[in-house]
Amino acid sequence: MKLYTARRRGLTLSLALLLLVGSVVYAGLRFDERPAAAATKQPNIVFILTDDLNEDVFSKDAGLQTLLTSQGTTFNKQFVELSLCCPSRTSTLRGQFAHNTGIYTNDAASGGGFQGVYSSGLENSTVATWLQSAGYRTGFFGKYLNGYPNGAPSSTYIPPGWTRWFSPNGGSPYSEYNYDVNDNGTTVHYGSTAADYGVDVISRKLTTFITNTTTNYPNKPFFTYVAPYIPHGPATPPPRYEGIYPNAKAPRTPSFNEDDVSDKPAWIRSKAKLTQAQIDSIDAFYEKRRESLRAVTDLVQDTIDTLRAQGVLDNTYIVFTSDNGFHQGQHRLNSGKNTAFEEDLNVPLVIRGPGVPAGAVVNNFTLNVDLAPTFAELAGATPPSFVDGRSLVPFLHGVTPSRWRLAFLNEHAGPSTLNTNTQNNLLEPQDPGDAQALASGGAPVYVGLRAKPDTLGTHGALNYVAYNTGEHELYDLSVDPAQLDNSYGGASLTLRQRLDTWVAALKNASGQALRDAEENPPQ
Repeated sequence: MKLYTARRRGLTLSLALLLLVGSVVYAGLRFDERPAAAATKQPNIVFILTDDLNEDVFSKDAGLQTLLTSQGTTFNKQFVELSLCCPSRTSTLRGQFAHNTGIYTNDAASGGGFQGVYSSGLENSTVATWLQSAGYRTGFFGKYLNGYPNGAPSSTYIPPGWTRWFSPNGGSPYSEYNYDVNDNGTTVHYGSTAADYGVDVISRKLTTFITNTTTNYPNKPFFTYVAPYIPHGPATPPPRYEGIYPNAKAPRTPSFNEDDVSDKPAWIRSKAKLTQAQIDSIDAFYEKRRESLRAVTDLVQDTIDTLRAQGVLDNTYIVFTSDNGFHQGQHRLNSGKNTAFEEDLNVPLVIRGPGVPAGAVVNNFTLNVDLAPTFAELAGATPPSFVDGRSLVPFLHGVTPSRWRLAFLNEHAGPSTLNTNTQNNLLEPQDPGDAQALASGGAPVYVGLRAKPDTLGTHGALNYVAYNTGEHELYDLSVDPAQLDNSYGGASLTLRQRLDTWVAALKNASGQALRDAEENPPQ
C-alpha cells in the first residue's frame, strides 16, 4: 500500500511537471503552431489595393479621410519600388523587389505580366498561401495580375492559396462594364446596367464573403485582397457620381509643364511642352479619376458597415494603398507612371485596426514589399527567408523600430514603347498620352536610390537615378521637392561614388542581406 501510494504520488508529481513543462513549451510556440482553438484570436485583414491612385487624388477624397486617415495611422513616405501595375502587385504578393521576382513589365513579350509570374512558379509562395496555411479563409476580389488568365491551364484557373476567387478573366474590366469574371471556377458575364458597375460588384461579393465567413466559420479568421480597377483609366465613375466635380483641374505643381528641362535626361528633353488641348485632356481625366474614386469610398464604407454588423470590426485591420502613383503634367509628361519622379513612386498607405493609433503619421521609408511580411506577422505566420521587406507591425503599436531602412532601391527595365499584346483587353490599357507609349519613347532602363537626410554627408533627402544611357539625375528633395533642378553635375566625385556603391549593394542583394544594405550607407 505504501509502495502504491508512493508510486501514485510520484506519477502525480511527474504529471504535474509534464503539464508545467508543456505549458512553458506552449507559451514559446509561434502563434501558427498553437492548437486550432487559439486561432480565433488571429485578427482579420482587409487589404484594399487601388489602381494608379496618387497622393493628391486620395487626399482630396473627404470620405476616405474620414473613414481611414482619421481612424488609423498614415504612412507618409510609402513608396513602390517600381511604378507599374504587375511588377508592383507581384512585389506586394511576395514581399520581394523586382530584381528578385524577375517581373519588370506588364506583358509576357518582355517576360512580365501574369504569364511571367505563372511560368516562374512565383504563385506557389505568396501571402495567400502563407495565411491560408496559418488557418485563414482567404478571398480575392478584383484585378489580379495584368494578362490573367492568359497562359494558365484554363480561363477559370485559380492561383494557389485562395479560398474564394472573384477576378475578371475576359471582356473589358477596366471600363467597369461588359466583362467576364472567374467566380470560383465558373465564368460569369456582367453587362452594361448600373448593377454591373465593377467596383459595386466587387463590394457586394466582398461583403457577402465577410458575412458568410463570420456566420458559418466563426472560429476562422479571414484575409481579403480587394483590388478595384479604379481610378485607372478610363476611370469610369458610376452614374451616381458623374459630374460631381465640375471643372476640377489637375494640380499645377511647380513641375507642371516644366519650362526648362535642359538639365533633364534626353528622354525628357525630347518632350515638347504640353499643348492646351493636352492640358484640357489631363484636367478632364483628373476629374473622372476623382469621381470614380467615390465608388471606392462607398466600398470602404460598405466593408466597415458589414464588419460592424458582424461584430468583428474591432478585430479587423483595414489596409488601404495603391499599386503605384501617377503623374499628370509634371515635367511635360502626359498622364501616366513608370518614372522615378515623386508623383509615380509615393503612394497612399493608411492602416486602421485594433490598437492602431488614430490620426498618427509615420515618416519612415516604407514600401510595398513590406505589406506581405506585415500581414504574415499579424496572422502569426512566418514568411519565407526570400522576403525582402520588413514588417510594419511595430508602427501599428505606435513604436518606431530602433533599426530601419535609411534608403531603398528604385528600378525600372521597361517598357519604353507601346504594349502590343492586348489580348482580350486583359492587359492594362495604355494610359492616355503616357510618355511610355509615345513613339519617342519613355524612360530608359535605370536603377535609383532614395536616401534619408544626413546619410551620405548631405543634409537633404536624395533621389538618385542612373540610366543605362550614362545619364543621371540627382535631387535634394529637402530644398527641391518638385525635382526641378538636376544637381548631379555639381555633385562631388565622392558623393557620386557612394551613391553608385550603395545602389550596387542593393540591386544585388535579397532577404536579410538587402535589409542590412538598406541600413548601412557606404563609407
